[in-house]
Amino acid sequence: MQIRVDNLTDPRVIELLQLHVESMRSASPPESCHVLDLDELRRPGLTFWTIWDNNQLAGCAALKELDSAHAEIKSMRTATPYLRKGAASLLLMHILEHAKQRKYRRLSLETGAQDRFDAARRLYSKFGFRLCAPFASYRDDPNSVFMMIEL
Repeated sequence: MQIRVDNLTDPRVIELLQLHVESMRSASPPESCHVLDLDELRRPGLTFWTIWDNNQLAGCAALKELDSAHAEIKSMRTATPYLRKGAASLLLMHILEHAKQRKYRRLSLETGAQDRFDAARRLYSKFGFRLCAPFASYRDDPNSVFMMIEL
């Protein structure tokens, strides 16, 4: 599989992100939904990657700089045919490596608290992420789980 920085113009990427936004909005009430749309993902300070299996989109993820020492994982999504086939692990390893190269000291994320997010929380835990308090502009929320890793 190949991971590359993406400019968010490929219709397959846009379709996966639209599915991601719809899924996140259906899982959480509006005040608890922190998903980024296409325009937000194109903002400066954010790097967006896709992972490809030949010409098939396997997934995507973004890294948002919060400050010079801290970044946040956003929009991590695996395409359905690639669930539990290692694409998300490869993407997460890639993000961790880039975060270290950029000399971030901390990498954080917010994910859902509902059962449907169990696999995501297990993946992050497997890579050393642990529960933490809300960070940046997040607030305590029963629908959110906050995780971080020191790099």
